[in-house]
Amino acid sequence: MPDNPERPDNPQSPDNPERHDDPEWPGSPAADSHEPDVQAADRPQQSRRPQKLTPKLPPKLSMEAGRRVQRPLELIRRSLARPSKRQLVVAAALALLGFGAVTQVHSNDTTNDYAGYRQQELIDVLQGLSAASERSRREIDQLEQTKARLQSDRTAREAALAQAEQRADQLAILAGQVPVEGPGVRITVDGLDAQLPLDLLLDLVQELRTAGAEGIEFNDSIRVVASTSFEVGGSGIYIDGKPVAQPYVIDVIGNPRTLAEGVRFSRGPQERTEELGGSFKVEERDRVVIEAVAEAPPS
Repeated sequence: MPDNPERPDNPQSPDNPERHDDPEWPGSPAADSHEPDVQAADRPQQSRRPQKLTPKLPPKLSMEAGRRVQRPLELIRRSLARPSKRQLVVAAALALLGFGAVTQVHSNDTTNDYAGYRQQELIDVLQGLSAASERSRREIDQLEQTKARLQSDRTAREAALAQAEQRADQLAILAGQVPVEGPGVRITVDGLDAQLPLDLLLDLVQELRTAGAEGIEFNDSIRVVASTSFEVGGSGIYIDGKPVAQPYVIDVIGNPRTLAEGVRFSRGPQERTEELGGSFKVEERDRVVIEAVAEAPPS
């Protein structure tokens, strides 16, 4: 057998079945596998990342693990929806602690504002604060004095106004411009054979005024004031042009005891009326009402 036998020209001939297995045989898969891959050598090799292997649990164990995870979450949701007293106390304590920390930090920041100042600068700041404090004190004193003066003036004005209003009311009552009521007396004169003498009637009115009468009314219809006129006519006595007849009923407002004593003295209106044969009755009352008003004088 020769040393270098010639290979068949047709490598794919059926007469050579071993061609696919011989790595040196041209065209065989083995020979192709041993050929260098030029394109693969030119491409950069990609690094493979390690893949994390996740253990697969059985379905029953997976459901149990899910329930264990959901149970704390459900408890947290329930606690947030309906907090207990202990949780509220803890929350309040934490809130106070946080507020105190923030306040302390703010205080420290404020306190450290003058940390970088020199001694002379601190002295200047202190003197400025002292001067500002002194000015503020003086302004406060001035405002207090102004307030006291205004209050005093207001009190004086209010007192003067109240006194003026009281005086106006008294003048209106004395002038007979308004109805009036209060304690007083009712005097009834009756039983005279003739009309009451005019001088006796004038003395009676004058004594009542001297005793402090604030309002006088005759027969529930005629208000007696300073300008009231008394006259004698053919049918009797006329007061401000209006006739009055027995019984003479006189309502007077004032101090009941003083008014009664003012007509009972010796040779006073009561005694003189009784000497003429008439009756003179005085009733002290806690409430006397005078509704008649005097006619305003013509302007």
